[in-house]
Amino acid sequence: MSGHAITSLKESMPIIYSNEGVWEGWYRYFDIDGNKIGEHRSRLLCRFPDENTYHQTNLYFWEDGRTEFRDFPSRVEGNKLVFYTLIDGWAAEVPLDTFNRTTMLNWTRNDDPDLYLYEMIQVSDCRKYRARVWQWFKGGHLIKRTLVDETFVTRDWASYEDNYEPPTFS
Repeated sequence: MSGHAITSLKESMPIIYSNEGVWEGWYRYFDIDGNKIGEHRSRLLCRFPDENTYHQTNLYFWEDGRTEFRDFPSRVEGNKLVFYTLIDGWAAEVPLDTFNRTTMLNWTRNDDPDLYLYEMIQVSDCRKYRARVWQWFKGGHLIKRTLVDETFVTRDWASYEDNYEPPTFS
């Protein structure tokens, strides 16, 4: 074994690690002209089951009663998360952000390899609020944007694993 100290996930990716728990909010979709084309509520369960794994479950709720659940397991490789199931991509902290608020993501969807997205996540200093921006590109052209506003609910993600009741629509 080398003389290098092994750092914990909390030390190597503190911004990403600080997102562990339950987040609720709104996803709002906009066309390239800035017109809102859709919205729904969300609940995200963000968890680190062990030092080499990140697992995110997204629960989406529309006002008309529709629901959609997506599961995104990933693995830790160096200082990034690597997604490999419904999407292929990565998430990494932005070292140039000396305020330690920014994470960037890039992914393609396995069912549409011509579509790729970039996402920027900003977390507040108190770690209770997040704002996310998705840029959607298809065939090299911007086709839509998603804005996500979220509030931290609890670190106790396990108590929400079987909770499929939608957040309130207020």
